[in-house]
Amino acid sequence: MDPIVELELLRVRVGELEQRVEHLRVSRRVLMNLLEKVEREKVALVHNLERENVRLQRNNKRFAKWLLSKNKEIVELQERMEATEQKA
Repeated sequence: MDPIVELELLRVRVGELEQRVEHLRVSRRVLMNLLEKVEREKVALVHNLERENVRLQRNNKRFAKWLLSKNKEIVELQERMEATEQKA
């Protein structure tokens, strides 16, 4: 094969490879940006879930206290009813 033709073919091949490398760099940047975005979203979601968990635990504690006080009231009313019935 003629060295000039071979040199031209090699130059074309080098140009193609350089283009592929540039496309790979762009693809890598895009993927890294997506990965960073997903990681930020994950951190935000975990933060929101932790905050929601604290809120739910606080509400649960408040409800449990309310329920306990109502149970005490019921027991007191039952005792009063029994005491009233025994007097009668």
